[in-house]
Amino acid sequence: MSTIAQYNVSLCVSDGELYTGTVADYRGTRPVISRHLSEGSHVDLKLDDTLGWLEDPTFISSTYVPSEEKVYFFFSEIGKEYDFIDKFTVSRVAQVCTSDVGGQRTLQKRWTTFAKAQLLCQADQELPYNILQDIVSLSPPVGTSEDETLFYGIFTSQWQVNLGRSAVCAFSLKDIKKVFTGHYKVLNRDTLKWSTRVQEQMANPGECGLHNASDNTLRFVKDNFLADKSVRPVNQGLELVSPDKSYSNIAAQRVRGAHGRDYTVLYLLTESGYLHKAVLLKNRAHIIEEIQVFHQPQQVKNLLLSVSKGAVLIGSSEGVISVPMSNCSYYWSCAECVLARDPFCGWDPVMKLCTDMHTHDHLVQDVDEGNVSAQCTYVSSMSRSGQSRTPSSEVLSVSLNEVVHLQCPEASHLAKRHWERLNSQLSPKIYIQSDDGSLSFVATPSTLGHYLCQAVENGYTQTLLVYHVKQKSNPTILPATPNHPPSTPSTKAGNKTPVHTPRLIAPRQTEPRPEPDDVDPTVTLKDSPVATTHKSRNFTRLLGMDKENSRMTEPGENLQQADKPSYFQELVLVSVLLALCVSALLMIAVKSLRHLYHGRTVLEAPSSRRDAENGGSATPQERESLRGHSPRLEKRNGQAPNGQAHNGKSPITLSNSMLNSSNGHLPNTPM
Repeated sequence: MSTIAQYNVSLCVSDGELYTGTVADYRGTRPVISRHLSEGSHVDLKLDDTLGWLEDPTFISSTYVPSEEKVYFFFSEIGKEYDFIDKFTVSRVAQVCTSDVGGQRTLQKRWTTFAKAQLLCQADQELPYNILQDIVSLSPPVGTSEDETLFYGIFTSQWQVNLGRSAVCAFSLKDIKKVFTGHYKVLNRDTLKWSTRVQEQMANPGECGLHNASDNTLRFVKDNFLADKSVRPVNQGLELVSPDKSYSNIAAQRVRGAHGRDYTVLYLLTESGYLHKAVLLKNRAHIIEEIQVFHQPQQVKNLLLSVSKGAVLIGSSEGVISVPMSNCSYYWSCAECVLARDPFCGWDPVMKLCTDMHTHDHLVQDVDEGNVSAQCTYVSSMSRSGQSRTPSSEVLSVSLNEVVHLQCPEASHLAKRHWERLNSQLSPKIYIQSDDGSLSFVATPSTLGHYLCQAVENGYTQTLLVYHVKQKSNPTILPATPNHPPSTPSTKAGNKTPVHTPRLIAPRQTEPRPEPDDVDPTVTLKDSPVATTHKSRNFTRLLGMDKENSRMTEPGENLQQADKPSYFQELVLVSVLLALCVSALLMIAVKSLRHLYHGRTVLEAPSSRRDAENGGSATPQERESLRGHSPRLEKRNGQAPNGQAHNGKSPITLSNSMLNSSNGHLPNTPM
């Protein structure tokens, strides 16, 4: 089961009294709703010490309604009225009257007007989102009843099927009051079990002025403070469900759009550090934009709106961050301004810019439908027209048989990306279009050319990026003159289809943008990777683009396939290497033959000695030479230098006649 951190809430009313929802001991086992700093006839009050008033609550928020003279507390606690095996967490709203002074004998210095009811955030035939995370009140429009006050809350679920998801539900003050004026459950103090009341109703729990009631009435109120019915959301459904984001904080604002219609705008902060700005439409919600506030997830202390400053204030342990409520100047065209569906922004057909609704009354806006064709048909096709910004073009040089990956930037989470090729179809047998919008294929002569990445949103198509894939040429070799001119027609990249290009923008800072006349559609980035913070409709992300092979293209330059290079110098280089290898082999062979010749000469030396023993004679100079080396000769044949054999015996002895008949050469010495 999900666990919730313990929070405390406090609220000061107009007369300076402090209402708190907290625990009364350091161990956190005695939760209590109390009043302090009372003046005049008021006394400090708190809940009765008997069990059942609160069951391990986690307080979320509190609000004061002056017309009702009531303070409402919102929290989550264990639902004891449900007899489940596991503990079931429920969300609650509780009330106390500011005029309460406690009973005279029963419930002295205790609340006599305390009552609570369940907040049910549930879709049809689904498990409820039962854990309250944050809740905020939205005042009614001017001139309407205070019963139209709405409370927007973020709910999560303890059930595994909804784990990691968040839902937003809205509750009206009118529905809360209706539940508190209805029937109540009764608590059996002996078994601490709840049941539907069958006895006669002696008083209406939660009604102000019960401090003057009798003891029997107050005892009845003491055992009947849980409303029998639950408070259901307005429209009997969920306002918004996040499929993959977990929301932690919420703020709400009512904004007047075009034609005098009011819209509710919600600011939702995710646990991963993103701020979602959403507008509530009929039976659905539209995410206008997503802004990355924190690069690393961290606990947010508070989320407040400053209407006078036009900013959303986000408080964390590191400080306070200010995010503008709207950034209309980001949208360059009528199409982008209308597709944003931001109640703050509208397109000025005279100035040809997207601006704040409070500055003009004749602005173009379509928050409900976002129909570009109906709102931007009259706009001229000149600078800052109804078309999107000019698409950027990239030249990508590749080698044949190389796998090519083309990345497509995401203009909006609501747009669907697809690829097109000029005068050709993208066959699924050759091209692979991934879910992330990229296109992959093998570079062949037939796949070289131009590729357009397009996005379709609400029936409107815009080109995001244009690629020109060409064959890589060798910069060190001059291309040979082709026999026939290339047949591929030249095309100027990026002059027909509009695009939504990324620009550098900080979450809390607006950059001046260049005028469209200053934008060169043929200029591309090069030389270094770029990490750009991309903020667009429904999307803020870091976009990494590899520009290693891109280059600058001049206006009017023909984009053609590269000529086939000549391989003459490669042939010469290979021939020289082959000649060197053959020469080395010949040198090795000659050296081997010389070693073989010397080896044979060594083997013939003993036979020459045998010829000398058979009658050969030596010259006097040779005999003299042998006598000078006789010690060495005797040692090499096992004789000591003094002429005696080692160990008294010698396996080999040489006589003077052998020395005298020697041919003058040492044994094993080549001639």
